[in-house]
Amino acid sequence: MKKDPNKGYIALLGWSLNAIEAAENFDRRYVVVAPDWAEDYCQQHDIPYISWNFERLNDRSMEIAETLKEMGVNVSIPLFEETVEWAGAINSVLLDSPRLYGQSLLLRDKALMKRRAQLGGIRVGIFEEAHDKDDVIRFLKRVNQTLLKLDGDPNDPIHLKAFDKAGCLGHRVIRTPDEVDTIPEEEFPVLMESHLDGWEFAVEAWIHDGKIAFLNISEYVTLGYSVFVPASPELEKYRPQITAQIEKLIKAFDIEFGLIHPEYFVTSDGEMYFGEVAYRPPGFKVFELLERVYGFNAYQASMLVFDPKTTAEEVKTFFPREVVDADGYAGCFGVYPRLRVVSRLEIPEEVEDDPYFESHELTPPLQETVTKRTAFGTHWGLVYFKGDDPHRMRDLLKNLEELDFYV
Repeated sequence: MKKDPNKGYIALLGWSLNAIEAAENFDRRYVVVAPDWAEDYCQQHDIPYISWNFERLNDRSMEIAETLKEMGVNVSIPLFEETVEWAGAINSVLLDSPRLYGQSLLLRDKALMKRRAQLGGIRVGIFEEAHDKDDVIRFLKRVNQTLLKLDGDPNDPIHLKAFDKAGCLGHRVIRTPDEVDTIPEEEFPVLMESHLDGWEFAVEAWIHDGKIAFLNISEYVTLGYSVFVPASPELEKYRPQITAQIEKLIKAFDIEFGLIHPEYFVTSDGEMYFGEVAYRPPGFKVFELLERVYGFNAYQASMLVFDPKTTAEEVKTFFPREVVDADGYAGCFGVYPRLRVVSRLEIPEEVEDDPYFESHELTPPLQETVTKRTAFGTHWGLVYFKGDDPHRMRDLLKNLEELDFYV
């Protein structure tokens, strides 16, 4: 597509073919910043590219910002959790705004993030950092003491999460002191949180000029397994409260532009609790699901709100109206093998015959023995669905958990 020299010049941090394709078909100039293994592919396909390995930020880190600045790049967009900090560091140079780097650290470190949210008057559960197994046992006991548990009552679980990894990576649920022994030493330090009983959901909010341009609510059917958009009417009825929460978040984290992907819990009495927030596209291909029902490309939406040269008018015309403009519901399911030994991929007949079934990206198994999942593992691929009834979609995604795709 023809590029407009009056619009911003964008750097995409990280490797995502869907993001690159979106940039190709958008009117902004762009460059991909990715590790050197991407070079051959970029040369073959005429993709503008700079090689950079996103190790820890170090003395050489400023080089990439200076290089991009010399090229005339206006802003960098993080595509993955690992590049959020880099985007903050680079944008603090490109946009001449040193606080953007500090902000990116808050959006990476889950403990700092919770503290900042708390300071902004946002409700969070009880949380603490743990440096070793003893800290975890103490926290488990203290949380359950606070909940006035009696001897013999089952413990309320606590959650352990890595400080700076995406979503479910390194997420463990601990109920007893014995389970603490299974945590490898190298996972420390970790963030510990009390368990929040409630309906967990996620939000994708595009922010331009400090205001929400578009807000989607993603409904989890089972965390780590399935999600659909837009949310069912039962969850959508909380939209005014959710919008108010996002506005609080924008203020607490001082966010002027970009895409945020926070997670929340709504408890049975309608209270909202903040889980965490990411400054990057969500997992589980939610961007692709949004395009399926709304028709806009969510990667292009991010380029639009990140670009300092975008006008308010452009933003207004780009986004559809939330919920009303959605053409049905799109969902996906992450497949985990249920058997310990598998030899082939076999899509269950009832899935392929379902009128909501659209496609899948499952591949035949590379190994026969399925590695045991510690914490929340990585799914083997996604199956996509679309239909016009949110309740049927929810039931369908839930029932898939009982089926074998690998036999």
